[in-house]
Amino acid sequence: MAGMGRWSAVVAGILSLLVPLSSAHAASATAALSGVGLSPLWAVPFAGMLLSIALFPLLANRFWHHHYGKVALFWGLAFLVPFTLTFGPSMTTHEVVHTALLEYIPFIVLLAALFTVSGGILVAGHIHGGPATNTAILALGTVLASLIGTTGASMVLIRPLLRANEGRKHNVHTVVFFIFLVSNIGGSLTPLGDPPLFLGFLKGVSFFWTTTHLFHDTAVVAGILLVAYYLLERYFYSREVDLAAAPEASAETKLSLRGLQNVPLLFAVIGAILLSALWKPGVFFDVYGTRLELQWIVRDVLLVLVAVVSVLITPQLLRERNGFDWEPILEVGKLFAAIFLTIIPVIAILKAGSNGAFAPLVALVTGPDGQPVNAAYFWLTGGLSGFLDNAPTYLVFFNLAGGDAHQLMGPLQVTLEAISAGAVFMGALTYIGNAPNFMVLSIAKHRGVKMPSFFGYMGWSIVFLLPCFALITWLYFI
Repeated sequence: MAGMGRWSAVVAGILSLLVPLSSAHAASATAALSGVGLSPLWAVPFAGMLLSIALFPLLANRFWHHHYGKVALFWGLAFLVPFTLTFGPSMTTHEVVHTALLEYIPFIVLLAALFTVSGGILVAGHIHGGPATNTAILALGTVLASLIGTTGASMVLIRPLLRANEGRKHNVHTVVFFIFLVSNIGGSLTPLGDPPLFLGFLKGVSFFWTTTHLFHDTAVVAGILLVAYYLLERYFYSREVDLAAAPEASAETKLSLRGLQNVPLLFAVIGAILLSALWKPGVFFDVYGTRLELQWIVRDVLLVLVAVVSVLITPQLLRERNGFDWEPILEVGKLFAAIFLTIIPVIAILKAGSNGAFAPLVALVTGPDGQPVNAAYFWLTGGLSGFLDNAPTYLVFFNLAGGDAHQLMGPLQVTLEAISAGAVFMGALTYIGNAPNFMVLSIAKHRGVKMPSFFGYMGWSIVFLLPCFALITWLYFI
């Protein structure tokens, strides 16, 4: 019994670090979690989860490949167990249900739908790569990324681009710029383009807000990078020896698009998102204190149906030729379940602003006059997006800026522009900044491209991306 008493004292001591005893955290089924008085120790599971994503693939890749789901479960329980002991099952259930219904499920359903549909589209035939052709493919992918997502555009175009440049000695730069433009920067114009922007859409940001407010940022950065790539490609192309001539047009080499039955399904995905933005029937359901509106349910059901239809109408052989498998989306689903769970107290603390444990971070992005420092929002959101994951990073700074979509689209529109641009653009800084980066890396290495190491890739991004981001800061955020 004495041993039990000592263990009870230890548990009580740990819990007292997590939430001050003087705080009145009344747990009820519908009460929102207050970040005032919450200890920064609550951020440990979230930080641990993101650091695991960043470091395990580099330091223990084999272990991570086989056990990433267990790692995600560990960090999820590292938050869930002490949170339940501290606040009770009612508060825990409310927070988990709220996060699942309003954030995680819509997020993963959209990603899965785009991944499934784009995986059924095959660009067949042979393209002869060269400065003009490769630049055109990168430009096309940059545009497509905002229409079918960075994941969709990357998966549709990376294989034909690699086939077009087979046999070349110098093709690393082509894959690197593909990651810059197609896997990241191109997805900045709609919520379909990149996961951070879809999270903003779920938080109330209008569907076409990013189209109008990030167009100039995207045009400047993409334009500079496309010109830089073209000049670099001309240089490397001139150094190629024994380069095969363009093949004669034939049934085997003629460019064609297969899986065309999936193209209308891509438009169906866009239609489902627009429907949820424009249709307001005023019907909602209360699910354990969470307001769930009818149009959101209809959107997610339609997206699931689109994915199912794509699977049913697309020949398996076509997906196999596309190198399609379910592992990437399963990995994203497991990892983001833990991320969205462990971020719950972090968001609560950020919402507390200067009254929360992250007050120094608030001070860093807030000027003496109380107004947001937009350049700081751009670089902090972007810097963390490059090394952690841009979707939860966007969410953190969105809430740090107040979390009110109407306010951020109005008086604080430049702040939201800085957060959005930082999260999307700087996901290109490293291989781990955005999910498609690693997928493209894996496919390129499998096709024999000697891709640079983690830090070698960063050398490319430092040289070509940081000057662009400095220019964007000077033009729009100072």
